[in-house]
Amino acid sequence: MNNKHLEPLGSGIKIYVSDSYRFSTDTILLADFSKQIGVKKCVDLGTGCGTIPLLWYKNNNRLDITAVEIQENACKLFSQSLEYNNLLDKIKIVNSDLNKLGGALPLGSFDLVACNPPYKISGGGITNPENAKLVARHESECTLDDVCRCGSSLLQFGGRLCICQRPERLADAMEAMRKYSVEPKKLRLVQQRKSKAPKLFLLEGRRGGKRGFLEVMPTLFIEDESGNFSEEMLSIYGSYKEDYIN
Repeated sequence: MNNKHLEPLGSGIKIYVSDSYRFSTDTILLADFSKQIGVKKCVDLGTGCGTIPLLWYKNNNRLDITAVEIQENACKLFSQSLEYNNLLDKIKIVNSDLNKLGGALPLGSFDLVACNPPYKISGGGITNPENAKLVARHESECTLDDVCRCGSSLLQFGGRLCICQRPERLADAMEAMRKYSVEPKKLRLVQQRKSKAPKLFLLEGRRGGKRGFLEVMPTLFIEDESGNFSEEMLSIYGSYKEDYIN
């Protein structure tokens, strides 16, 4: 695996990344957006190198955490991270296409499902010739519809589905959630700084939720106008910033 190395996530936890499997600010933001008091059983769909499950565990080491990933090499890399952190018995990895989970996971039993899905519609934009990056960035293996269908089937009534996506896919995301009885309940836009247009949205839906109220949270600004991390971003990074940012 090209350029495999450890990166810190804070609180003594480290993660193996490589040129093909790594994480971005979007991943950190989704992990923070999805965490909530009262969550007991959660699953990350398309986990990649496993950043979100590790950040969930860092925040609450009593969680029952499952990670689903279609790419075998990504699963192997994540397994090495779990072994390094002595967490092999704390987080379950399922190497599977989320469209073919079958009986691998109990339906209707999770109170949180998260997914950082591919941003680009299949056939849209310039595709990456490297298969690992193609799967991560383009809807070649799963679509927003697939994510919402699978997420809905795994959630118990009232459970939450949390995703992040590019702003131009907001209508698609809300439509797909509602198609599978997940009602959009919380929306947050993310901007690099105040002078820039939104680059990302974070969306939470509830399985079986009633229509009629969508909380639009204050915009999250990654940087101030000087180009430094905003106070909120520094707070989100938490102990991660001591190990990495500084």
